[in-house]
Amino acid sequence: MANTDSKDFDFTGHFLIAMPSLEDGFFNHAVTYICEHDESGSFGIIINQETELTLKHIVKEMHIGAEGNYNADQPIFIGGPVDQGRGFILHRPTGNWQSTLKVNEHIALTTSKDILEAIVNNEGPKNSIVALGYAGWTAGQLDNEIAANTWLSCPADEQIIFDTPPEQRWKAAAKLIGVDLSLLSNDTGHA
Repeated sequence: MANTDSKDFDFTGHFLIAMPSLEDGFFNHAVTYICEHDESGSFGIIINQETELTLKHIVKEMHIGAEGNYNADQPIFIGGPVDQGRGFILHRPTGNWQSTLKVNEHIALTTSKDILEAIVNNEGPKNSIVALGYAGWTAGQLDNEIAANTWLSCPADEQIIFDTPPEQRWKAAAKLIGVDLSLLSNDTGHA
C-alpha cells in the first residue's frame, strides 16, 4: 500500500485548492501554486486573486522604461499575505534572470527587476503572472493543514495557471482530481 502521509510528500509544483470551508480573506476560494516545499517550510503564489492594479501601475511605480507595446492592462495578483510590498513573477519558460527559482523544467519564479523590464519591452517570457506577496508556511504547517482537510492538492496544470481565466481557476483545479467544489459543504468533519 502506498504511503499517503503528507509529511513524506513534496508539494512543489502542486496546486493547493482551498476547501469551501476556508473563508480566510486571502485564501477564500484560492488556488496556490507551490513553488517550494521542504523540511524548512513551504511557499507559493496565489494564482486567482486579482488586485485593482495593472502592470502599467507597477511599471510606473518602479520607473521602468517601456519601449515596446506591452500589455499594460495585465492584472496584478495578490500572491499571498506575506511580504506584499515585494513582487513575484511566476512565468514560463524559465529563462535566465538575475533572481530566479526554477520550480520545474517549464515554470520559474523570479523576483528581480530585469524580468519586468524584459516583459514591458516584449523580450520577456511568453506567459507570466505578476503578484505582490506570497503564501508561506513554517515547517510542517502545510502538511498539518492538508491533513486537517483545509486544502485539496494535486499536480499543477500549466494551462490552468496561464490560460484559464482567473475566476475559473479554483473550480478548474479541483476538476483535475474529479472534485466538483459546488457539491461540497462548507462544514468539515468525518462521517
